[in-house]
Amino acid sequence: MASKWRTKKADLKTNLAKRRPDIAELSIPTHFRCPISLDLMKDPVTVATGITYDRQSIETWLDMENMTCPVTNQELNVEDLIPNHSIRKMIQDWCVANHSYGIERIPTPKIPVTAAQASEILSGIATASRKGETTKCRELVVKVKAFAKESERNRRCFMSKGACRALAASFSAFASGPSENSTAGVLEDILSALAFMLPLDEEAAWHIGSPESLNSMVSILKGGDLAGRLSAVLVVKELVSANREWVEVMAKTEGLIEAMVQLIKEPIFPQATKASLVATFYMVNSDERTASRFVDLGLVPVLLDILVDTEKSMCEKALAVLSGLLSCEEGREKAYEHALTMPVLVKKMFRVSDMATEFVVSALWKLCKNYKEEEEEGERRGGCLVEALQVGAFQKLLLLLQVGCGGSTKEKATDLLKLLNGYTSRAECIDTMDFRGLKRPS
Repeated sequence: MASKWRTKKADLKTNLAKRRPDIAELSIPTHFRCPISLDLMKDPVTVATGITYDRQSIETWLDMENMTCPVTNQELNVEDLIPNHSIRKMIQDWCVANHSYGIERIPTPKIPVTAAQASEILSGIATASRKGETTKCRELVVKVKAFAKESERNRRCFMSKGACRALAASFSAFASGPSENSTAGVLEDILSALAFMLPLDEEAAWHIGSPESLNSMVSILKGGDLAGRLSAVLVVKELVSANREWVEVMAKTEGLIEAMVQLIKEPIFPQATKASLVATFYMVNSDERTASRFVDLGLVPVLLDILVDTEKSMCEKALAVLSGLLSCEEGREKAYEHALTMPVLVKKMFRVSDMATEFVVSALWKLCKNYKEEEEEGERRGGCLVEALQVGAFQKLLLLLQVGCGGSTKEKATDLLKLLNGYTSRAECIDTMDFRGLKRPS
């Protein structure tokens, strides 16, 4: 019975395949193809020369500073692009008629924002901010975000009209005003829109980096909604990565470091965790006192737990921060105490990326080198190096020098081998890749 059913099922598939039209036989009409990409146009626009292109193709062409029509070689500009509704409707009808070939109907594209519209909206935001009109400001900010999410072209249009400065100035204005529930809502909306307009220019950074603005961002980082907290940490990352001066300002902002560590300990989105790690990296590498503050908040064991099982990008960032924290004595003390430190670091040496390997070698070097300097605790020093040998550090460092690495990493790896070589008689070198049996500290 089962055999007959399988036979009938196979015959049915064969008959259906015979009845289905061959997509290879389908020919796209020439006037439906973009002259640049030669693909079916999804958003046809006609330029001043009368030639119709797909919007994405011609905008990319113009963005590359080719200010002429590809077909006629006459001068063009972005404002010359006019939606060709007739061709678009014909293409949609053709897609529907050829649905049996697997052709899907192209969606009706949304009309992009114009430069005049962008200027008007941003001007309205500035006016509403001066007058303290939170409802009006929120409406306009939501429009900016909606347009920016629609397309990269819309985002660039707002950027060219000074969206960063307008939004940052608006945030500063409301942050400096009376603290009310309605104000908290508009601040989160502004940050959310601002996160779409990065990077910040100098004037925008000055507004968003004012004491009042930073205090408001700390409040959002601690108690805002998920989108608000994500936007806030993205803006913080942008500030500290742009200028060393902002790192010092951020470090002095009350509650900011605590809020960033909390985002790493209790992640809300991978993007927010990564942004927090990047911002933390810049801060811990700027000053040992700042690094010590992150250590005191328990970041070292959190990073080691993250490294046990995480994807490449997160792993690289966690290793970068950990290496920075090990530059201070407090960070090394916490690492020495943690059972996973050596096994995790050695395991990650070749398993992630070249960048991760460099951070691993840097972290191991800081741990082992500084142990050597603490001669009054010789027994503990031996324990650190012996543990590194036991989890296979010696073999991996030798392999790293054989396959090649950067100058600074090569020097550290060579130095580590010299340190470890003195303890090879006290430990059996094993190549352990699995440390699931180790007990994590409670």
